[in-house]
Amino acid sequence: MTTATITPGASRTLKNHVSIAQTVQNSFSMAARGLIKIRRTPEQLIDVTVQPIIFTLMFTYIFGGAIAGSVADYLPTLIPGILVQTVITTSVVTGVQLREDMDKGVFDRFKSLPIARIAPLSGALLADTVRYAIATTLTFTMGFIMGYRPGGGFGFVVLAGLLVIACSWAISWIFAFFGVIARSAASVQGISFLVLFPLTFLSNAFVSPDTMPDWLAAFVNINPVSHLVTAVRELANSGAWTADAGVALLGAAVIVAIFAPLTVRAYMKKA
Repeated sequence: MTTATITPGASRTLKNHVSIAQTVQNSFSMAARGLIKIRRTPEQLIDVTVQPIIFTLMFTYIFGGAIAGSVADYLPTLIPGILVQTVITTSVVTGVQLREDMDKGVFDRFKSLPIARIAPLSGALLADTVRYAIATTLTFTMGFIMGYRPGGGFGFVVLAGLLVIACSWAISWIFAFFGVIARSAASVQGISFLVLFPLTFLSNAFVSPDTMPDWLAAFVNINPVSHLVTAVRELANSGAWTADAGVALLGAAVIVAIFAPLTVRAYMKKA
């Protein structure tokens, strides 16, 4: 009679040699876990369901008449701006939930499973694209209810939404990195506020830079969020793919190229 011996570290060695196909499968399984968490605690969707509605109503009726002369004239400017602000802000949740899972020991339990070590991280990033899609759909729907009629047509509206989702997914790598290295979920939220608040509000999302002081307009014009907002406006309102869309995608690619390796390296040290 023979006895099987389990060598310490064998499970970790196995994970290091997981195939690409199994890594993809594990990532989708972890993404499904994230969606199940949302189904069981639907209040997690408050930021992508309530925020677009409240912000659209508030900004439209407070600033519409003063900035554009009427609500109808302001909607083509506001809806793309609200869309970008809402979806980008939602990307913070990736880092916050990662930190919470690590603090609760969830990721420690994942270490004992015969899955790819990167799957919990990639699955979380994948699951959050659903949140971005919900926020995008609700923002355009709310605008349509209020009278927004994008001139680019349905196809370009979908393309504008996909552009925002892609850029927000790229930005989520930044907050995933902070989620891995930060000491608490609260610190991730604090860091995100310092990063996103000036970028979203000091942009052309709500007001044209022409009405701003020269020094502020200079910052707004080079702000990457402004390029994304302009790209979304041109796609949705005019059906045009402009240089701003290319700049937005290039910026997203640069963010992923920098923060994806940093996040994965930091995560692997703790996984």
